[in-house]
Amino acid sequence: MTNRTWAWLAAVIDVVLIVLFALIGRSSHGESNAALGLWTTAYPFLAGWAVGYLVSVAWRRPLRFWPTGVVVWVLTVAGGMVIRVATGQGDVDGNPLPISFVIVATIVLGVFLLGWRGIARLVLRGTSRRTRR
Repeated sequence: MTNRTWAWLAAVIDVVLIVLFALIGRSSHGESNAALGLWTTAYPFLAGWAVGYLVSVAWRRPLRFWPTGVVVWVLTVAGGMVIRVATGQGDVDGNPLPISFVIVATIVLGVFLLGWRGIARLVLRGTSRRTRR
C-alpha cells in the first residue's frame, strides 16, 4: 500500500473510532443514538482530531506512534473538551467538565487512536519479515 492510501485509511479509521467512542458513550448513558445526538457528541472530538491531523502532518507518516498518533490523540481530547465546554455540553451539576469524563475520554481515545496504529505496525512488521524469508 502507498503512503497516500495509508493516509486516507488512517483518517477513515480514526474518524470511525471517534464516532464509535461517541456512540458507546451515548449508549452507556441511555441517550438516543439518533444522527443529530450522535453528531452533537462526536463533532467536538472530530474537530479536535482534524486539528491534530493537520498539526502532526499525519498524512506523511500515518502509522507512527510519535509524533503522529500522540499528537492526534492529545489534540482530539483537548479540542473535544474545549469545544464541549465552549458549547455548554456535558454540564453536570454546574460542572462543565467532570474529571471522570476527561479521564475516560483520554483513556478510551488513547486506546482507540494509538491502539490500531500499534496493531497495524505489528502486522506490517510481521508481514514484511515473512516476505523477506
